[in-house]
Amino acid sequence: MAASEPGSQQQDDALSGFRDQFILPTYRSMKASKVPENDQDSPCTYLCGNSLGLLPKRSKQLVEEELAVWGTRAVEGHFDHPYDRPWMNIADPIHPLFAELVGAKEEEVACMGSLTANLHLMMNTFYKPTSERYKILCEARAFPSDQYAFASQVQAHGFSPDAVIELSPRSGEFTLHEEDILTTIAEHGKSIALVIFSGVQYYTGQWFPMESITRAAQAQGCICGWDLAHAAGNVPLSLHEWGVDFAVWCTYKYLNSGPGGIGGLFVHEKWAAEPVRNAGWWGHDPTTRFTMPPKFKAIPGAQGFQQSNPSVLATVSLLGSLEVFHAAGGMHPLRERSLKLTGHLESLLHKSRWWVPPATAAARMERDDDPDSSIGFTIITPTDPSSRGSQLSLVFLPANGRTMPAVMAELAARGVIGDSRKPDVIRLAPAALYNTWEDVERAVEVLEEVMLELNRNA
Repeated sequence: MAASEPGSQQQDDALSGFRDQFILPTYRSMKASKVPENDQDSPCTYLCGNSLGLLPKRSKQLVEEELAVWGTRAVEGHFDHPYDRPWMNIADPIHPLFAELVGAKEEEVACMGSLTANLHLMMNTFYKPTSERYKILCEARAFPSDQYAFASQVQAHGFSPDAVIELSPRSGEFTLHEEDILTTIAEHGKSIALVIFSGVQYYTGQWFPMESITRAAQAQGCICGWDLAHAAGNVPLSLHEWGVDFAVWCTYKYLNSGPGGIGGLFVHEKWAAEPVRNAGWWGHDPTTRFTMPPKFKAIPGAQGFQQSNPSVLATVSLLGSLEVFHAAGGMHPLRERSLKLTGHLESLLHKSRWWVPPATAAARMERDDDPDSSIGFTIITPTDPSSRGSQLSLVFLPANGRTMPAVMAELAARGVIGDSRKPDVIRLAPAALYNTWEDVERAVEVLEEVMLELNRNA
C-alpha cells in the first residue's frame, strides 16, 4: 500500500525530532526473522507504547548517573549529591511535571508506589460504604487488577461481590454510550458510594467523558475516581478543573518510565485535610521527617499519602521521560500530533481489502459458528477522535481465539510490534513522541501482506 499524501506531507512536523530522544529497538534485537538481513539493524516498527514506552536517552543517562553516585557516595547521596539531586528529595522534581501532565496543582499529585497499591490507598480513604450507599460503579471488563481491587474492597467491608456494578456496552456494540453511563448514575446514584472508570479503557481504547461522569457522580453524592493508566501521557487531562476526587496511574506506558516504573496519584485540594489512612514516614512533614517524632504529621494534600522513600532509580528514569514531555511543550501539541498519526492509521486500515465494518463484525461474533471463514478485522475503538487516545484496537475474524495469535506472530516476524489481548484483539498505538508516519504506513503494509498470506492458506 503506497503512502498517502497526507502522511507524506507531515513527515517533518515540529515534533518529529523528538524521536531522536529515544532508543529504538532494531529488527535484529526484536528477532524479526522475516526482515531481510540488510535491514536487520534498522529500527523496528514499534506501535506498543500503550503497553511499554520506549527508553528515553535522558532516562538512561540519569539512571547511570545515580548508579555512579550510589557507587561513590553510598549513603551520603541522600543529602550530599554531586548532581544536586539528594535522594531524600528525589521525587520533588517530578511533582510539577506530573501536575502539568494531568492538569493539577503541584500539591495535588504525588510520585509514589504502583498503580494497584495506590488504588487501594485511595479506596481505603474514599470508599466509605454504608448500608444504603455501598456500591461501586465501573465499566465491564475493567483491567483485571482494578476488578480484583474493587471486589476485595467490597468484600472487606462485608458486602457481596454484586456490590460492584459493571456497565456493559449495548448489544452488538463494543463501547459505552455516555448517556448510558449518566443514566445509570442518575438511577442508582443513591446506592453508589464510588464511581471509578478507566480514563482510557485498556481493551477498547475508549476515552470516557471524564468531566461529565465526574459531575454526574458528585451530583448524586458519590465519590468519583479514575484509573489513568492508559490516559496519563496519552490525552490531555484537567483533573483539578473537572473536580475529580482522586486518580491513580502507572508510568511505564505512555510516560516511558521503564518496566514496573513508579506510579502516581492525584487527590483534589478539597480533600487536603482528609485524615490519611495507612500512613508512612515519607508522607510526614519533611522538616521533621528525619527527627522521627512519634506522632505523624501529614504533608497537606496528595503527598501526605506517601509511605516509603521512593526508588531512586525508578524515579529518575521517570524524570528523564517527563523532561522530554516538558521540552515538547506538554500534552496539547502532543495531542495534536497524536490525532494526526492515529487518524492516518485509521484511514489506511479502512482502505484495507480485509476491513470489516463493525456492525458486520459484531454480527459474526455473536454467532456460535461464524459461516464466513475469511480472515478479516474491524476496529472497536470509537471513530470519534475526541473519544479515544492513540490506541486503535483491532478485532480479528473469525473470532475464534486462533486468528489473532496467527496474525500477531506474523506481524512480529516482520518487525511490527503491537500488543495482543486474548482472545481476538491486537492493539496498535502510534506514540506522538517517537512514532512517525512511516511507522504507521509500514504497519498497515505489513498487515496487508500478513492477511493476504493467511487468507491464501486458510
